[in-house]
Amino acid sequence: MSGFQQSNDRQRGGHRNQRNQHQQNDRPKKEAILDLARYQDREIRVKFSGGREVTGILKGYDQLMNLVLDDVVEHLRGDINEDGTAPEDQTRPLGLVVVRGPLLLLISPVDGSEEIANPFIAQEEEI
Repeated sequence: MSGFQQSNDRQRGGHRNQRNQHQQNDRPKKEAILDLARYQDREIRVKFSGGREVTGILKGYDQLMNLVLDDVVEHLRGDINEDGTAPEDQTRPLGLVVVRGPLLLLISPVDGSEEIANPFIAQEEEI
């Protein structure tokens, strides 16, 4: 391939890349369904698929609901006692933990729940 053809190919590719970048900037920015900013630096309880539960202080998160928790304590559940009573809640400290969003089932503040606006109402009204 001659030098002239290589430079033309680079130029075409350059225009294509600029066009793709421009189209990506035109897309609306995805927003997270939950606003976790209000729980930043507060203790939350997290339940995972598979049954595990932890409490910890929310230090960070992203749009995929990946969480960074500090001072994490896992709550271990035992089998139900022979007399039918609930087992004692045993705990084990885990420290700093990064939690993957796809594993989450429930996020709840430890100091109590509060009602939030339904994020899907706007979508239902449009249909």
